[in-house]
Amino acid sequence: MPRVTTKGQVTIPKRIREELGIEPGDEVTFVETGSGYEIRKEAPTTEAGGDPFERHRGAAGDGAMPERMRRLRGEYPRRVENDGEADS
Repeated sequence: MPRVTTKGQVTIPKRIREELGIEPGDEVTFVETGSGYEIRKEAPTTEAGGDPFERHRGAAGDGAMPERMRRLRGEYPRRVENDGEADS
């Protein structure tokens, strides 16, 4: 039987987390019912109640993903091999 800590935290049993699909960082709500409370997994939201990923949609632009990743990793400028000879 889970116990409430002095900080008001409780561990949700693994079986219930798996059944509800709850993972670390997920948001849950407690809904009052006639016989007590229900715990529900909720979609992530901002403090204002919106989708936290909405402002990032389409932010990747038109560049090809492998090229963008090389740029982010600092692999440019890079040497390109052509028939065994290196170009600068």
